[in-house]
Amino acid sequence: MSAKLEAKRLARSAARLYAVQALYQMEVSGQTVEAVMREFEDHRFGAVYDEGEMAEGDVDTFRGLLDAAVNEQARIDQMTDRALVAKWPIARIDSVLRALFRAAGAELVMKKTPPKVVIVEFVEVARAFFPEGKEGGFVNAVLDHMAREARPEAF
Repeated sequence: MSAKLEAKRLARSAARLYAVQALYQMEVSGQTVEAVMREFEDHRFGAVYDEGEMAEGDVDTFRGLLDAAVNEQARIDQMTDRALVAKWPIARIDSVLRALFRAAGAELVMKKTPPKVVIVEFVEVARAFFPEGKEGGFVNAVLDHMAREARPEAF
């Protein structure tokens, strides 16, 4: 893979992580999608801190995920609810996981990325947020179910 293609792939991966963070922030702070987009694009993408440097995110991927997650939230939440066991409706799961399922669901309904790529990418995002836990497997199972509902032709 060329360096340019690898950089683009990494920027899309970073955009997915930022989208989960932004959706989480919107939920806990009540900020609008426009305000959160502006904050992330102006202050987070590529920011340098004492602890290290933030990755440069792909703006188009980031904006597309947030727009679709907001505009298709009811549909995505219903898909997520159907993928979760009856005892765990989306309202009862961790808010970070809820944001992750909304971002991943947005990418699935946008239909630009192969579902298996979406699943792999968001399992990695889950592992970034929960490095010690079993969330990666849980996310994989839920996203597989959601992907089969959103994009049955891909399976």
